Amino acid sequence: LSEMIQDHDEPILNHLQDVKVKFSSTEDMGFTLEFYFESNKFFTNSVLTKQYTMRSEPDETDPWSFEGPEIIKCKGCEIDWNKGQNVTVKTIKKKQKHKGRGTTRTITKTVQNDSFFNFFSPPSVPEDDAEMDDDLEALLAADFEIGHFIRERIVPRAVLYFTGEALENDDDFDEEEEE
Repeated sequence: LSEMIQDHDEPILNHLQDVKVKFSSTEDMGFTLEFYFESNKFFTNSVLTKQYTMRSEPDETDPWSFEGPEIIKCKGCEIDWNKGQNVTVKTIKKKQKHKGRGTTRTITKTVQNDSFFNFFSPPSVPEDDAEMDDDLEALLAADFEIGHFIRERIVPRAVLYFTGEALENDDDFDEEEEE
């Protein structure tokens, strides 16, 4: 998960107080990740959520393709950013030259910025699987894997991460220390 977190995310994540998993009572194995934040200057939400929908039964038309429960879609929440605090976008200025007159003008454009908080606005899953291209499929697979990882590994072992014991058993941590 460290690859998702950028330097500009860290001051915001310092306000993170808790991460919880709520299991769906209406649907098999569905779950919602809840990220609780103390009051901060970045956004007004106190809880950011991401809901995952699971399929735990085989498709009636193709039962042999069933490989076990799987996440089939997810939905993030809207983050109510305070003015000038949105780290998921950046403003770039570009100079444009007019071909005929030779005059230049500066155009300001907003583009997506890498941020952990993009996790809360995942791409939507098309209703028809045939429409999904390889890039979208890879993005969704990575998103589902991260959600599943937080649910299965991070939240149940939260105390071990807090005390640092979980990091002592992590092979990557040992390699970084040797370097």
